[in-house]
Amino acid sequence: MPDIASLEGLADYDVTWPWTAGERLAPGLTCVFRVRNEARNLPWVLPPILSAVQHVLLVDNGSDDGTSDVARRVAEECGAADRLTVLAYPHRVSRAGGEHLATPATSVHSLTHFYNWCFSHVRTTYSMKWDGDMVLTPEGAGILRDLSWQLQSTRAIVAMPRHPLTVVDESTGWLDLSLRFLEPWVYPMGPDFTFVKAFDWELREFPPDVERIVLQQGLCVEVKWLDADEYAHWRRDGVDFTNTRLYRKLREFEVDEAIRTGRAEELGGLVEVTAPPGVHVIDHVSRDWLWRQPRPLVQHSLPASLKERVRP
Repeated sequence: MPDIASLEGLADYDVTWPWTAGERLAPGLTCVFRVRNEARNLPWVLPPILSAVQHVLLVDNGSDDGTSDVARRVAEECGAADRLTVLAYPHRVSRAGGEHLATPATSVHSLTHFYNWCFSHVRTTYSMKWDGDMVLTPEGAGILRDLSWQLQSTRAIVAMPRHPLTVVDESTGWLDLSLRFLEPWVYPMGPDFTFVKAFDWELREFPPDVERIVLQQGLCVEVKWLDADEYAHWRRDGVDFTNTRLYRKLREFEVDEAIRTGRAEELGGLVEVTAPPGVHVIDHVSRDWLWRQPRPLVQHSLPASLKERVRP
């Protein structure tokens, strides 16, 4: 019997945890991607991750841009094809917020079920949630390599700051250093660390006495493409910005609007970065620029509309 049967009765998408099935987890860290149409980002995202962890699990949720093929090609080029597993999850997953709230937690359309299904395929003692637009710096990759074995004798969760980078063109980008957002990414695998349904999205459980490790700034860049207009649906459908849980999304929207309207320099916390000739701005920021900045990274003051929304 599965641990979590899908509401729709789709046996291939039931959740069975390895410890229930009597499988012994191998030491190490598995990075889990849940992606849709991330082919553009993966050539930057995958190589440092493949250098840092023992295994990568990529779950493709209905991409139509060749995401899975790009992932396999990049892994092959990195000599890591044997450490990449690609799975398909063909069901439409409810969006965070009202859709998520209205979807039963065991439905294949639920964020909660989707996450549990993805992580039930991990076969190492630690797992890491990662997004298809997040680029590790070389320093970050080195720290994760060390953590992957140092964590084995502990039971800890690991949080890492990420810094949004809006790519204007190949040589220019705006880096947001003002928003301090510490989300846990690395967790032990076990029955105390599964996903449950929260108000707006899924939430990973963990015992209150678990140690929390916070990594330093400057290890991860979150890529946003100005030409993709990633916030077009915000302009069309509207967002309830009175909901303080959306403070991070509000900041991202304000940054995007400021860059588009030529007001980026007026918005506190943004730094314009120009790459040297022949170097892509993502490579420049992640491999060189961030590494050279003094720590802590400069935290400019936020505009008044955000001051009450940002968690300490």
